[in-house]
Amino acid sequence: MNISRFFNPAHISAGFIAPLVGYTSSAAIIFQAVNSMGASDAIVTSWFLALGIGMGLSTLGLSLFYKQPILTAWSTPGAAILVTSLAGVSMAEAIGAFVLCSVFITLVGLSGWFDRIMNYLPPSIAAAMLAGVLLPFAMHMIMSLASQLTLVLMMMLTFFVSRVVFPKVAIMVTLIVGAFIATFQNLIVWQDVSLQVSSPIWTTPEWSLSATIGVAIPLFIVTMASQNVPGIVVLRSHGYNAPAAPLITWTGITGVLMAPFGGFAFNLAAIMASICMGKEVDADPTQRYRSSVWAGIFIVATGIFAASLTGLFNSMPEALVVTIAGLALLGTISSSLNTALETATERIPAVITLVTTASGMVMWGIGSAFWGLVLGSLSLLIQHYITRLTPKTSQ
Repeated sequence: MNISRFFNPAHISAGFIAPLVGYTSSAAIIFQAVNSMGASDAIVTSWFLALGIGMGLSTLGLSLFYKQPILTAWSTPGAAILVTSLAGVSMAEAIGAFVLCSVFITLVGLSGWFDRIMNYLPPSIAAAMLAGVLLPFAMHMIMSLASQLTLVLMMMLTFFVSRVVFPKVAIMVTLIVGAFIATFQNLIVWQDVSLQVSSPIWTTPEWSLSATIGVAIPLFIVTMASQNVPGIVVLRSHGYNAPAAPLITWTGITGVLMAPFGGFAFNLAAIMASICMGKEVDADPTQRYRSSVWAGIFIVATGIFAASLTGLFNSMPEALVVTIAGLALLGTISSSLNTALETATERIPAVITLVTTASGMVMWGIGSAFWGLVLGSLSLLIQHYITRLTPKTSQ
């Protein structure tokens, strides 16, 4: 790897912002999930260590192997399910359920059927779903104007100026300016952060029917439907063609290895990956994988120094985080909407997909991204079927 290319500021900033957004947006959910079992602080740290090492190393390995910006993440909807489903479940049974879930994911990857399903997904529906997944981040940025007008407005102004004057480092410049303004406004509340290496804690898994039904199966379903599907869509919408089967397989294997230490489920990232795939990262799509390599390095660091960096991330004001995320994703949202609405006959099904996904609806424990695909695809199929029948009935 060329050294000068590796230290490209745009790659580094995207690689830093991706895990920053990922951790600050959902780390609290994992805290809740672990605390629902009454676990100690050491167990909490072990979970974040396992998640950081698993995500970081798989991101590094897959990105370097395929030379594409492939990021993995923990299952945020899965973590949300764990908050309620782990109540009354022993730590050993929970770990057993995590292992079983990852075995299921591995088998899905090895079977190859996920690739076949994704090949039948219309580009307009896939792009609309991606836009729906990312749109709330831009909306939260705008909503933050009500509470932190100066901070958000100055960050937006900095971004729009920087993307013309310094397009390769626009996001990094915006983050620095935002951090400076937040510090001046006393919005950054520095927590008690001390640099310390995290220690893994092994828990021998135990399997039970109740944990399998109540934890493993729901965790598997939401990880595949709400996380891996959008993850593949993000790759495809940006023109990257890494085969889905081995990607899914490796996330499953990573989960099997990390589950005994608290790595409950791994999947392909959508939102974090989008941050590393835009034109702002690199004009050459073949070089954008370097940003995900940096993301992998930062994610590994968050695992090794889990207790320290989690506190550091949590010190930043919410308005700063949601604004930098919204600005970083504007380009991807724009291109996704363009693809979704490009074909006139598919616009209404695409809009159905968009609004369903953006609604955040959860039904039967499965997130809105999956239901957006279902409703959008069904409406498109019905529309095509009626269109074929119309000439026959009019004769």
